[in-house]
Order: sequence, then structure tokens, then C-alpha cells
Amino acid sequence: MSEPSVDFETLFAAAARAQPRAYAPYSRFKVGAAILADDGVVYSGCNVENAAYPSGSCAEQGAISAMIAGGAGRIAAILVLGEGEALVTPCGACRQRIREFATPETPVAIAGPGGVRQMFSLAELLPASFGPDNLRR
Repeated sequence: MSEPSVDFETLFAAAARAQPRAYAPYSRFKVGAAILADDGVVYSGCNVENAAYPSGSCAEQGAISAMIAGGAGRIAAILVLGEGEALVTPCGACRQRIREFATPETPVAIAGPGGVRQMFSLAELLPASFGPDNLRR
């Protein structure tokens, strides 16, 4: 299956719909994420905190779970939407989660309330990464 073309406006809109639904009573920092999967479907997620901090889940983790539950298997592109002036890039654990279902070339868009702020490849965010290919014999 070939990779679908990426419409970052659609990803931004999906992440923007998910972000206000975040459950963030402790940090009060809501994040939304949206994935364009290899099946052409957009899957979104938001962060969900927990009183047993830090056992909550990140927005990227939620979007990946939705993608897998929806039957897709690969990330063609991902967008992360955070609040404030600083870039809200995926945490280290989410970079590794994204790597499980993406290639080093997969585009990662970082957005703020006004839209996409910066684009990265996964390799730029997670250089010399360890992934599923390392375990194939």
C-alpha cells in the first residue's frame, strides 16, 4: 500500500478537536495529536492524566492506540498540538512509540494554536533510533 498524501490542515483540525477533551486536571496542559495512517484514515488522541502521576498517557499514545484499534498499522504522518509559545514536541517515550509504527522519514508536524510551527522527520527527533527492524532476523 502506498503512503497517502499528507494534508496537515486536516491533521491540525483533528488534533484541535481532540485537544480540548484532554483530561489534564494536574498539569492543566492539554495536548492533542492526530495521525494520518497508511489506510488514509486520520486518528486522534489527547493526553489523559492520572492522580497516580505520571501514569497518565500522552496524546500521541492515545492517537496510536486509536490507529491500532481502527485496524491500521503504519503512521504516514503525525501532528502534535500544544499550548503556549514553546514547541511541544513528543516526549522521549512517545518518540519511541511513534518509531514502532513509522519510518525515520515520517513527517512530524509540531503545532500551536495558530497552526503548524515546525516540521521534523522522525529521524531528526529520534536519531539513530532502535526500531522493529533491529529485531528482524
